[in-house]
Amino acid sequence: METGQLLLNRGLVDEHQLGQARAAGGDLVGQLIHLNHVDSTAAHQAIAEELHVDFIDLRNIDVDLSLLTSFPQKIIYRQILFPIRRDGDTLIVATSDPLDFYPLDEISSATGLAVEPVLAERSEIAKLIKTHLGVGGETIDGLIEQKMSDGIELLEELEIDGSELSEQAQEASVVRLVNEILLEAIETRTSDVHIESQQDGLVIRYRIDGILHTQPLPPEITHFRAAIISRLKIMAKLNIAEKRLPQDGRIKLKVKGREVDVRVSVIPMIHGESLVMRILDKSAMKFELKSLGMSDATYHKFRQLISLPHGIILVTGPTGSGKTTTLYSSLIEINKPDVKIITTEDPVEYQLAGINQIQVHPKIGLTFAHSLRSILRHDPDVVLVGEIRDLETAENAIQASLTGHLVFSTLHTNDAAGAFNRMGDMGVEPFLVSSTVEAIMAQRLVRRLCTHCREPLNLQKDETPEDFPWEKLTDQTIYKPVGCRHCRDVGYTGRLGIYELLVTTDELRELALNRASTWDIKKAAVSNGMLTLRDDGWDKVLSGQTSIDEVVRITKGDRLS
Repeated sequence: METGQLLLNRGLVDEHQLGQARAAGGDLVGQLIHLNHVDSTAAHQAIAEELHVDFIDLRNIDVDLSLLTSFPQKIIYRQILFPIRRDGDTLIVATSDPLDFYPLDEISSATGLAVEPVLAERSEIAKLIKTHLGVGGETIDGLIEQKMSDGIELLEELEIDGSELSEQAQEASVVRLVNEILLEAIETRTSDVHIESQQDGLVIRYRIDGILHTQPLPPEITHFRAAIISRLKIMAKLNIAEKRLPQDGRIKLKVKGREVDVRVSVIPMIHGESLVMRILDKSAMKFELKSLGMSDATYHKFRQLISLPHGIILVTGPTGSGKTTTLYSSLIEINKPDVKIITTEDPVEYQLAGINQIQVHPKIGLTFAHSLRSILRHDPDVVLVGEIRDLETAENAIQASLTGHLVFSTLHTNDAAGAFNRMGDMGVEPFLVSSTVEAIMAQRLVRRLCTHCREPLNLQKDETPEDFPWEKLTDQTIYKPVGCRHCRDVGYTGRLGIYELLVTTDELRELALNRASTWDIKKAAVSNGMLTLRDDGWDKVLSGQTSIDEVVRITKGDRLS
């Protein structure tokens, strides 16, 4: 009996769900779990009971890694199996499909031992393989011949120059290895992939929820360093012969039916070229203002501000703080047939339906400032300028707001109050800044606690930061991260924003006009009811969404007295 029929007989799935999983192809139980038709643990326990085999949790057992030296690694990769331990002449092997007897017989023939299968989740076996054999290990071992679909499709034709380096980068082993690196990154919700040439070899790190994680690699992968980087440069339409200058490019992929854009940056370092890829998974992005993590009060106030007929609304924060997501969500919120919205961006990260978007090209003179002047001749109602970087762009944005347009843009400042002086430093007259800027939203991203494993924290007053709001703590529960299979043992899954919304009042306009310090402007805004980033972070802690450590890591204390 196949596993799908077994789950059907147990009443865990119905015919329709089983049909959907079969139509999707691949591992049947894995597809049922992926489609949320069955709970992973329940499914595997049912299969184990029916087949009279043990079901084990690979995260909680010790694996005898010495078995790998005599175990046929081709079978590990091809069948997703892993040796657990040896009991006398019996080898205990973890598998996700005990009904597939052929690979078990193959292992018995290769090792000369009896094989006893135990059931484990396929994802946990795969994680064990990557941890102990490394990303791309099967490519290093020469398993290129296997006809396994990697699910990656390039949406643009590659340009091959016929050089030796180009030919090496097109070898099946290198192509497969690069595809596996990209697939692993996309499946783990990685925002950036760092491929670094260092003295000791190649290092690959994934930035997941803002934190860099080093990936285990087989040492032999260092020999493929030049070929890996060349393959990615070819995919990004860069010059593979140029190794002295930085280059930027873009790769367009379709991964398992989802369109993914990858922005590529290559910089020569002392030990060779290093490459960073920013992954933009279009299907994973959800531009909805309400779901970004704003408090109800902040959301309703910001929603009023983005509906103003004219003025400038700035979003500030460092790179990777979610500014683009906030701006795109704002535009979608106000996008209607009777509103014309034009953006000028560098680069255009996501294409938005019903919104006119311009990609700037500084090399040919199409800068933010130049494109903004042209935009105003296209009769827009709302304009988004990707970033105010210089005096010319700032002056054009101000001119647009003074002529009856609502202008959105970003600035790199530490907090909302610093935006006034930042524009003053560019050379903009204070009276222009104070009269046109309607609001400034500063933001950061904190990691969201995994709801499957978070645990209550027994909080002691002397263990908390001095500014922790004990006065707000009544019957709320403060949680700490733990780590489980759902969050890859990190304790966090996904991120949410913390926000500092400064609305420009008459008092703040007066301070900005008189070139008051950022500190004085911030104190005045707080006295008028503004929550600082730290305050909003503490509110997220009190509501059980994030941890004290996350807020301390992302923000600094605001001492306003």
